[in-house]
Amino acid sequence: MDKDRIVGSAKEFAGKVESTVGGIAGDAKTEATGRVREATGSAQDLYGQAKDAAREASDAAVNYAKDAYENSGDALRDGSQAIADKVQENPLGSMLIAGAIGFALGLLMTRQPQRLPPARTRYFG
Repeated sequence: MDKDRIVGSAKEFAGKVESTVGGIAGDAKTEATGRVREATGSAQDLYGQAKDAAREASDAAVNYAKDAYENSGDALRDGSQAIADKVQENPLGSMLIAGAIGFALGLLMTRQPQRLPPARTRYFG
């Protein structure tokens, strides 16, 4: 729990007491001061709640990122093992697929870029 929440709740309670005392005594100034203190305390409490929520969200995100990082190595090893098993089961098919991928990449990398035709200009004479 954030200290702003504790202080805000205390101010809010003190403001309620002060405004009640001012209302009972008939002192408008004390009642108004109490309502201002109550509103200030309420705002500070809400600020503390927002800070707590942001802290909890950032902690959850950090934990999620740590879990994803720790589990990524397992997923990579599992995927690599699955590919190795498939290559061992069908070496000819694997070589044909690898060759086709290499050929496609070679075509894409050696292709000349297309040039746009020169822009036409109009004569408004």
